[in-house]
Amino acid sequence: MEYLVWVLVALVAYGLMAPLTSVVTSDVPPAVALFLSTTIFLGLTTVVLVATETGSLADVTTPSAGIVYVAGLFLSSGILAYYQALERGPVSVVVPIYGLFIVGSSIMGILFLGEELTATRGAGIVVAAIAIYLAAGGEQ
Repeated sequence: MEYLVWVLVALVAYGLMAPLTSVVTSDVPPAVALFLSTTIFLGLTTVVLVATETGSLADVTTPSAGIVYVAGLFLSSGILAYYQALERGPVSVVVPIYGLFIVGSSIMGILFLGEELTATRGAGIVVAAIAIYLAAGGEQ
């Protein structure tokens, strides 16, 4: 259950990111905002890697690293699009729609990673999709 602490930290930190990004992109272009936040992200990650002595240079050339590079392309394009949306739309609509990635990721895990689809999990996915639809404003 140690992961719950990390999830709560992520929830709070990520929850603050969208409103701050929405405010800042009225003055700073989304690509610049993403560059600056990514610079902070890379700096903090470097500190963690050094402090924990995690990983080695050889890790960047493993076959699994190739998958990480592809995932990084998806992450980068997704976050850049998210920043663009936060610049143009209300946080209260953009964030819930963006949150559909939870539903999509859950379905991908079931379809392609062999994760079990139980009645409870299926109902949770459906309810999450409905909740996101309602939170984004329904009929918009």
